[in-house]
Amino acid sequence: MSNSHIDELKDVIRCMHGVDSTHVETVPVKEFFNEQLIWDGEVEVFDLHGHPQAERAYGWTHETDDEGKPKRHVTVLHIPPVTSPQTAVRAVIVKDFRDRERPKEN
Repeated sequence: MSNSHIDELKDVIRCMHGVDSTHVETVPVKEFFNEQLIWDGEVEVFDLHGHPQAERAYGWTHETDDEGKPKRHVTVLHIPPVTSPQTAVRAVIVKDFRDRERPKEN
């Protein structure tokens, strides 16, 4: 990933979580459900500086179908049950699924 991608995620972490961060590594993650590949990408791992609850965060960017917001930046704090890049991806998959299943309010 490019440095600008890392810098974008660091900005998102600063904005959402109120702390600076240092990029540690990039981890490839594949997630399967019922033997079907549902997520394949790279998760960036960051050490957080001075966050009251977490010492680490995970982040990635993916394209969306929304022309107004063609990219989505995702950051997840390392707070159990999220303890790895893999569990961060799983947590977001579950949240997104539940959000889609929830009835829309008029």
